[in-house]
Amino acid sequence: MRCVIPNRTLFGAAFAASAVFMGLSSAHADFALSERYNDADGDLVADVPEDESQWLDPDTLVFAYTPVEDPAVYAEVWAGFLEHMEEVTGKEVQFFPVQSNAAQIEAMRAGRLHVAGFNTGSNPLAVACAGFRPFAMMAAEDGSFGYEMEIITYPGSEVREVEDIRGRTLTHTSETSNSGFKAPTALMASEFGMTSGEDYEVDFSGKHDNSVLGVANEDYEVATVANSVKNRMIDRGVIEADQVEVLYQSDTFPTTGYGTVYNLAPELQEAIQEAFFSFDWEGSALAEEFGRNGEEQFIPISFKEHWAVIRQIDEANGVEYDCN
Repeated sequence: MRCVIPNRTLFGAAFAASAVFMGLSSAHADFALSERYNDADGDLVADVPEDESQWLDPDTLVFAYTPVEDPAVYAEVWAGFLEHMEEVTGKEVQFFPVQSNAAQIEAMRAGRLHVAGFNTGSNPLAVACAGFRPFAMMAAEDGSFGYEMEIITYPGSEVREVEDIRGRTLTHTSETSNSGFKAPTALMASEFGMTSGEDYEVDFSGKHDNSVLGVANEDYEVATVANSVKNRMIDRGVIEADQVEVLYQSDTFPTTGYGTVYNLAPELQEAIQEAFFSFDWEGSALAEEFGRNGEEQFIPISFKEHWAVIRQIDEANGVEYDCN
């Protein structure tokens, strides 16, 4: 299983950026699931198998949050929520620290991961190749949600504006990341006339935390990150706000999507959804951590609707999913 990202053309990248950064809309980008899944209802996610013998009903549910620099911190952040899930589902729930997006997707595809939060850019790959069924997202009290992609550097850097990236190295997070790779690649071509690999070189840090720390410590000159991650790191004191400077900020994208693997027993999937939507955020570790971004509840979402703009970016960047 791999995400195939062929050479991007200026035309394709310009299309993505016009759709995303100028607020234009369209139908969903061309998107297809792996042949191992069915989608009879056309909602772009894998159907629950009709054959009950294919259903999973494990004694212990395994949950994973999107890869972060220090998984131990987030194991504590999610502990109270996972206890709530245990009460609602009647199952034991284990936190599974993942080191990469690829490892997280492969774990779900192999049946070792049952409930997960996949980052914005990984959602289409997880849906297409791992049978991921997203149903929730964090949001503010008024229902608003999302984060922005930022291009950041450090004070005193020779990169004072985006145009200065020409001829230099731009650090991304991973090829499956929306704000860490896909969206800025489209943006750089359409708005600034620079094509990845031709007008500037790229490297990858692996995670948003790594990129933020790398810029703050002047190991990376300029990087693309999700500002939600950067802001939480500042609030926790991992870096100081004056260690980084923002060169560019995008429009708002959907944030991490939460869901289940497609072949969990239907009643169990319903119980897991109930656990998300009945969780009391007040005074919780989730509220303390994610409230830094103004998030204080889970809201229902649809992959077909809420990830349409991300599928547009994938389509325009020439992304294809090889799920074999």
